[in-house]
Amino acid sequence: MTEPWTQTPHVAVVGGGLAGLAAGSALADSGFRVTLFERRAYLGGRASSYQHPATGEVVDNCQHVLLGCCTNLIEFYRRVGVEDGGRASVIGPSSLPAPLHTAPAFLRAHCLNLTDKLSIAAAMAALAPAMPRDTGESFLKWLHRHGQTDRAIERFWKTVLVSALNEDIDRVSVPYAAQVMRESFLKSRAAGRMGVPTVPLTELYGTAGDHICSRGGEVRLRSSVESFRAEFAAVKLAVSGAEESFDFVVFAVPFDVLARVLPETTAADPLRQALDALETSPITGIHLWFDRQITDLKHAVLLDRTIQWMFHKSMLLDSRAPRNGSYVELVVSSSKLLVEKSRQEIVDLALSELREFLPEAHQAKLLKSAVIKEIHATYSPKPGVDVFRQQPETIWPRVFLAGDWTATGWPATMEGAVRSGYLAAQCVARVAGLRDAAFLVADLPPTGFMRLFG
Repeated sequence: MTEPWTQTPHVAVVGGGLAGLAAGSALADSGFRVTLFERRAYLGGRASSYQHPATGEVVDNCQHVLLGCCTNLIEFYRRVGVEDGGRASVIGPSSLPAPLHTAPAFLRAHCLNLTDKLSIAAAMAALAPAMPRDTGESFLKWLHRHGQTDRAIERFWKTVLVSALNEDIDRVSVPYAAQVMRESFLKSRAAGRMGVPTVPLTELYGTAGDHICSRGGEVRLRSSVESFRAEFAAVKLAVSGAEESFDFVVFAVPFDVLARVLPETTAADPLRQALDALETSPITGIHLWFDRQITDLKHAVLLDRTIQWMFHKSMLLDSRAPRNGSYVELVVSSSKLLVEKSRQEIVDLALSELREFLPEAHQAKLLKSAVIKEIHATYSPKPGVDVFRQQPETIWPRVFLAGDWTATGWPATMEGAVRSGYLAAQCVARVAGLRDAAFLVADLPPTGFMRLFG
C-alpha cells in the first residue's frame, strides 16, 4: 500500500522504552510527524530511573550496560546526541587479531584451571565457524556434549550467559547462547568492550524524547492506550478514554501489554495465541548505601554466588553521589529464587555475599537499602521460541510491532530493542512510500568504541 500524501503522515508510537524511542526518533528524522504515548510519567521503559519512595534516592530499575558489538544501540545514542561523556571498561582485548584477541587475558584468569580453559577453548572453536540451528536442545546439554567442566560452566558460561540472556542456561536455546558468545568474544577486539551509564537512565533516555519533539513530534506521558481499531484509511486509538486517529501506529510495548489491547476479533487470534506462548524471566536489583567506602572497584562479577554483578554507583555516576560513602547496586539475572523472598531476606543475602568478597564491607554501616524486582523483565529465550516472535508487519497494514521480544535476530537486550524500533520504522517508511529513508539495522564491524552515556 503506497499512497500519495498531501500532508505529513502522522505516526503514533505506543511505548516510551528503547524500542519506541528508536522507532520514534528514526521516523521523526525521516520527516514523519510522531506522537509518542507512554503510560508512565517518564521515558525509558525497563531502562528507567525514579525516586524510590522508601529511600528518597533516584535509582535505576536495573543496571544496564552495552558492549561494542551493539552497533544499532550505539548508532541510536549518536542519533539522539548522548554518545559522549561516559565511561568505557575494557574486558581484556590484546593486540592479537580476532578471534584470538582475548586469549592472553583468558589464559591469565585465576578462576579457571588449565583443564577448564582447554574445554572452553574447544567449545568456542565449535561455535566460531557458523551459527548452530535450534534443534530444541538446551545450551546446558550442548555444553555437556562438548565436554565442559563443572567449573567452566559455573564460572564462565553461566557468568556470561545468565547476565546476557536473563535465563538459566538449561532453558536457553543454543543459537541465542552462541550469538552472545560470537558477538561478544569472537568477532572483533572492540565487540567486548563495555559501556556503563554515568547518569540516571531516565535522564539519558529523556534526551530521545527531546529529539522527537525538536523535529515537530510530541511526547505524551501518563497517556495509556487502551485499544485500537484498524480501518482502511487510518488507525483509531483509544487513549485515556478518548479516540484519536493516526495514519500509522507502532506498538512498542511488552508482549503481555500488546495482548491486552488487541481487538476482540477472530482475525487477532493467531497473534494473541503466539503472544500467550511467550514466557518471561525476572531480574532483581539490590541497592545498598553504606556510610564509608567499601571498595575501589567500579564494577565486578561475583562468582559462585546468587549475586552476579556489583556496580559501584557512587564511582560511576560522576560526582552525583557523596564520596564519603558507597552506593552499590547488585544484580541478579534470572532471579526466580528471589521472587517470593521478602525485601529483608534479599538484603541479608546480598550483604552476606558482598562481605565475602569485600572485607571493607564488614566494618561499613548499611544506611538504607532498596530491592527492585522486575518480575517480567525479559522474554525467556528458550528452545523453539523463534516460532512465536513476531515480524514488524501485522495483519493490519497500518499497524506495526516493535520490542525486544519481536523477531530481531537478537535476544532481549537494548540492542535488540533498538533494532526492533528501526525495523518497524523501516516498514512504516516503506508503506508510506519513503523508499530512501535510511536506518541501520545491520551487524557492522565495530571500528572503535565511544565513550557513551552523556
